[in-house]
Amino acid sequence: MRYAMAIDTKKCVGCSDCVVACQTENDVPVGFCRDWVVEVVDGTYPQLELEHRSERCNHCENAPCVRCCPTGASYVDDGGIVQVKKNKCIGCGACVTSCPYDARFVHPKGYVDKCTFCHHRIQKGQQPACVSVCPTKCMYFGDLDDPRSEVSMILKKRKYKTLIPEAGTKPHLYFLI
Repeated sequence: MRYAMAIDTKKCVGCSDCVVACQTENDVPVGFCRDWVVEVVDGTYPQLELEHRSERCNHCENAPCVRCCPTGASYVDDGGIVQVKKNKCIGCGACVTSCPYDARFVHPKGYVDKCTFCHHRIQKGQQPACVSVCPTKCMYFGDLDDPRSEVSMILKKRKYKTLIPEAGTKPHLYFLI
């Protein structure tokens, strides 16, 4: 089992409902976020293209944050979800620095926090909070090893990209283009 998420950059309108859902679902402190929306403008005027991307932890197969953690607090859980054990984390920030996606932050309580694909919801057979509230249905989640999962089917049909492929992290966050 390998969980992944794909985000359709043609359907995302940058509303940030995913961000608010995540903050609410995971009790994220004000001023912090586990996911965020990026607006990228590409091209030369007047031929410009606008892309909205909902970004978060990429749940990498080759996760530098896990390798560099001195206490083992950062680890890979069932389905390839990169997690942090709060009680083992010393808040040193090595994982924050090693993440090429800037997907981690030091929580005010002293441990590192990040997207978990709402692991607690997945265990109950639910979608991550961000996916469940998206008004444009631009987010797809599921098991890459299941050819019938939404994410597997959409990745077979559409062109996609990952961020910073040259980092060699093998991310499980895909952007449909």
